[in-house]
Amino acid sequence: MSQQPIGIFDSGIGGMTVAHAIKKALPNEQFIYFGDTAHLPYGDKSPESIRHYAARITQFLIEKKCKAIVIACNTASAHAFKIVQDIAGPSVPVINVIDPVAEYVSQQFNRKRIGVIGTKGTIASRVYVTRIEKRNKTLKVISNATPLLASMIEEGFYNNKISQTIINSYLSKPTFKNIDALILACTHYPLIRKEVDSYYKKRIPIIDNGEVAANALKEILEKKSLLSKGKTSKKDLFVVSDYTEAFNHSTKIFFGEEVQLKRARIWD
Repeated sequence: MSQQPIGIFDSGIGGMTVAHAIKKALPNEQFIYFGDTAHLPYGDKSPESIRHYAARITQFLIEKKCKAIVIACNTASAHAFKIVQDIAGPSVPVINVIDPVAEYVSQQFNRKRIGVIGTKGTIASRVYVTRIEKRNKTLKVISNATPLLASMIEEGFYNNKISQTIINSYLSKPTFKNIDALILACTHYPLIRKEVDSYYKKRIPIIDNGEVAANALKEILEKKSLLSKGKTSKKDLFVVSDYTEAFNHSTKIFFGEEVQLKRARIWD
């Protein structure tokens, strides 16, 4: 079982940054990435719809013999974690991108102010606030929606004066004054990490949920003796539910290298 792939899924492109973090942390592993481009974005879908999509994708990944599943989407992590676990079964560990961050922050910080930026849906759900403060009652979590950032990044506006101005505007809100750490609660945001660091002049830690989830996955695979015995010869597989040239073009930006997309008609 240790030689089987890791399954990763997201509503679209953002989860590619999580896949990149996993590849960096676990270079010997093969993974299968599923982007549900037929239904993106999940942020404006009902929890019932998200659970329905996540359940079918999980079935697909289990059919592909995945030894672990990573929910590389904040919205699906918030609404579909339990159903993914139920379908995957007890022998296949499931990781989301919220709980590892909540656990990490609760252990690393005490009596601090933690900032969170994300999409409107993620921030409105208060999922980070609830899960962090439940684990460590000495922490104060302040969250702000940054709705322009994801679309800005997808359009290629990052690491320039325009993006820096927008980022500075969001981060300069009075509610974020004197925060001790900042969580990037959207899988698009690792691409603007340098600009966020620039605003804070590297005075505070910037927490990337993809990196934290990748490290949590590595720890779980080690404990369960599921780590690959050596470098796999199998290529990573990138699957989408609806192929578009725009998505294909964006994959290199988010994953960091060229990938070959395949379409899986799991909704037919």
